[in-house]
Amino acid sequence: MATTVITRADGGTGTPGRTSRPPTRVGARRRSLVGALYALPNALMVGLFFVVPLLLVIWMSLHRWPLLGAPSLNAPENFTDIADNDLIRDAIWFTVRYTVCMTVLLFAVAFGLALLVQHRRRGVGFFRTAFFMPMAVGFASASLLFLGLLSDEIGPVNGILSRLGLIDGYVSWTSGSAGSALGSAIVLVLWRFAGFNMLILLTGLQAIPNEVYEAARIDGANRWQTFHRITLPLMRPTIALVLTMMTTGSLLAFDQFWILTRGGPDNSTTSLVMVIYREAFIRFDLGSAAGISVALLAVLIVFNVIQLGVLRRRSQ
Repeated sequence: MATTVITRADGGTGTPGRTSRPPTRVGARRRSLVGALYALPNALMVGLFFVVPLLLVIWMSLHRWPLLGAPSLNAPENFTDIADNDLIRDAIWFTVRYTVCMTVLLFAVAFGLALLVQHRRRGVGFFRTAFFMPMAVGFASASLLFLGLLSDEIGPVNGILSRLGLIDGYVSWTSGSAGSALGSAIVLVLWRFAGFNMLILLTGLQAIPNEVYEAARIDGANRWQTFHRITLPLMRPTIALVLTMMTTGSLLAFDQFWILTRGGPDNSTTSLVMVIYREAFIRFDLGSAAGISVALLAVLIVFNVIQLGVLRRRSQ
């Protein structure tokens, strides 16, 4: 069947009965309504499981809220008491030190592993899988695993190190001293999360075009110059994401210290989240726990905004 082509006055062509109409306002509203309906289930989930609990915690932080009994308004006592609590001050100082140490070490190990398995060669797939495999183990399960391995009664680590002559006798890695307890938690986190952060950094490395490296080699750049002038600048968005995740995770550390060290010895490894847990479920002061939680949330928001802003500004 032949189609009749009509030449318009402006030189264009068209077919009878097929006129293009601009989208109407009713059609745009209909598409917006359909999009809103698709987003509605997610919005309800976020509101129900995030916004509502967040507002409830903020409301609780303004009250004396015992586990049993009626709450009473005491704002801003829950916030002012933070500065007067010695355990909270010690936990803040320990959490900051742990965050700095853990972020530096975890980033260095993860970035080193990403550079190690960046290029395709024989066996690199095995090492990528092996480095990422610890992420398949739940964090609580991994903490219990390390607790058993480092146990001075049933763990094999002391026996192996004693046979190698590295230690004399048995060492209590999780409760003997503040240094050994902190070191045990750091090794656990490195083993558990280095592969996951390696995968994110590896994705950023592989997104850099090979043509950029080839142009640098033609210009005579060595490996350090290529890494410093090309790899790091182009990796800054990925590095910003990884550092933000590492910092947030370290400030919210709980499982590794609660399971491995119980905050000991002498509260030397008590993190801020452990103090929140003790206030809520040991002292049954939910208002105080909510106040510390809100203060920690505010610090996290400010810190992440500053961190992302600095890294993004440097990448421009």
